[in-house]
Amino acid sequence: MIAVSQAWPLTLRIKELEEQQKAARNTLVCALNQLLDLKDLGTGAHSTRLAEWAVRIGRLIGMSEAEIYQLEVAAMLHDIGKIGVPDAILHKPGQLTLEERAIMQKHPEYGWSILRLFDSLQQASLYVLHHHESLDGSGYPAGLKADDIPLGARIVAVVDSFDAMISSRSYRSGLPHDEAIRRLLAARGKQCDPAIVDVFIPIAEKEVLNVFAATGTTNRLVV
Repeated sequence: MIAVSQAWPLTLRIKELEEQQKAARNTLVCALNQLLDLKDLGTGAHSTRLAEWAVRIGRLIGMSEAEIYQLEVAAMLHDIGKIGVPDAILHKPGQLTLEERAIMQKHPEYGWSILRLFDSLQQASLYVLHHHESLDGSGYPAGLKADDIPLGARIVAVVDSFDAMISSRSYRSGLPHDEAIRRLLAARGKQCDPAIVDVFIPIAEKEVLNVFAATGTTNRLVV
């Protein structure tokens, strides 16, 4: 009985420390998201929306809660590497030059280099690194193909592609919902994982009004 009574406070203390560590990690993730929003106004809301969609996809395809957490962090911080991209490129109203595009395409690597420093976010860092890969191998930074691309990165790629299409930017207006869906379907098996696209489209259809209100894009039909 004495051994049990001595072990019980220690167990509680370990649990308390684990909860404190988890809270600190979550605070860090939110702080990085706020930092990104300051760097690129509107990116924070975009990232939060992606995280919500990614979590729903993860649950629908049967990912574990630990995997879903890594996915949620990756979706929220997938663009954190943009803090390393010069503002002149990040906010350029016109088309980027080849040199500028090459710099912009470094942001997944920059993001990975940040998140990999945290032992608890190693998987999330890989999802961030590879979220611009394409199933046909035409993506970056590693030119991975098909199942060589981590599942979490494939999920982030789908939701990021859709949200980027419907969101208005300083240099262009967002696409109508129907056109964005058409382009997403056209990317099945080329850029995007077909199974993830099929799971995501009902989510996008269900939330179309809320999404377009958040992005400031008119949900007009394509004629």
